[in-house]
Amino acid sequence: MGRLTAVVAPLERSAPTAAAAPAANREPATLRAAVAGEPVSAPRKEARGYANPGTPAVETAADEGAPFPPAPPAPRAAASSSIPTDVAAPQHQAAQRALEELLRALVASKSSDLHLRVGEPPIFRTHGVMNRQSTAPLAAGHLEVMLLAIMPERNRVEWRETGDTDFAYEISGVARFRVNAGRDRKGPIAVFRVIPAQLVTADQLGLSKEVQHLCYLTKGLVLVTGPTGSGKSTTLCAMIDLINRTRSDHIITVEDPIEFVHENKKCIVTQRQVGVHTDTFRSALRAALREDPDILLVGEMRDLETVAIAIETAETGHLVFGTLHTTTAPSTLDRIIDQFPGDRQSQIRVMLSESLKGVIAQTLCKRIAGGRVAAREILLATPAVSNLIREGKTFQLPSIIQTSKQLGMLTMNDSLLDLVEKREISPDEAYMKSVDKVSLVGALKARGHKLTLTA
Repeated sequence: MGRLTAVVAPLERSAPTAAAAPAANREPATLRAAVAGEPVSAPRKEARGYANPGTPAVETAADEGAPFPPAPPAPRAAASSSIPTDVAAPQHQAAQRALEELLRALVASKSSDLHLRVGEPPIFRTHGVMNRQSTAPLAAGHLEVMLLAIMPERNRVEWRETGDTDFAYEISGVARFRVNAGRDRKGPIAVFRVIPAQLVTADQLGLSKEVQHLCYLTKGLVLVTGPTGSGKSTTLCAMIDLINRTRSDHIITVEDPIEFVHENKKCIVTQRQVGVHTDTFRSALRAALREDPDILLVGEMRDLETVAIAIETAETGHLVFGTLHTTTAPSTLDRIIDQFPGDRQSQIRVMLSESLKGVIAQTLCKRIAGGRVAAREILLATPAVSNLIREGKTFQLPSIIQTSKQLGMLTMNDSLLDLVEKREISPDEAYMKSVDKVSLVGALKARGHKLTLTA
């Protein structure tokens, strides 16, 4: 049998024939070859693990005919080698080949995520829908070898000690991937998020001219928010790329891990990864102030001190971009202010009222024609907005946004309604994504749109 039969059983043992398999679950030829142990005709490209640039990529030129070895015992901490002493290099080579074929198939199918877990076949998330591939379930030992084959040493140690780790991986010419590895009650788990090799521009994303104008500011705080998987990183990438193409400044990004890679264009771009190039977001931000920055991007504003430094940095004449996992512009401001002790909240409201320049809250919706499209709520700084923030009246911000459309502001419901009117999304999808469903239902009915869901 082929080299991967120890990872997954042959297709005929676990899935219907190709003719009977649902089209959505029918895997590409490269995936069938990988799980069946057949040679793959497509030429391989160099793959690199980026979470630790000091760790060399695992060599992958192993004998194609070598069988995949049995599952290894539980791994022990490695001494100095980048490959654990109890897992032989050939095991890693075969496992890396298998994983890379899965990732190539993931990209070819235009899926966004690959889920690997014990007792399940590989699962692709395609346009928001989970699709199990027609292969046998993964075994714990073999999944662990696959992950160790691409995991930098620092992340191996972190995974063993804490049970979770994040890093980036790249297949040259295919895509980069953001990887989270963890464990559950059955064993190892991992999720691979596709990061396109080609940067998406602000125009391609449909960012309004008012949002793009935020990229030309010399100072202030701009926040891109939304739930996990809402496209925040892609939006920020497009905004940083716009700056990189049109300004001559120094951009510093602090990320965990580095996702989109920005080459120097008109700007100098310094990208730092937490845990590799710096210990924490806080320490990286403090150091950045001594590195002659013009623009700072904070991958995640996770704690009070990081938020405070970001606000202070924006106040002192720098343009700062950051992200939060909030769903609306008003809730974003409430989240920031509520992180601080009561005796500091008044001061923070004043600082925010002066430094905040815009909030873009977004969510991804399923397109009727396939794929996904972002709905965005946009809050821009005006004297009225600043006054409400300063006075602690953020609950009045939706009214300001509603009455300031001519300035480029937009509520989430209005954005969803626009997408329904353009027949990009269904009324039911708009209803599911709305945070103010009662108002949305009334607006949909007023425009003659029917819902199968009810408020």
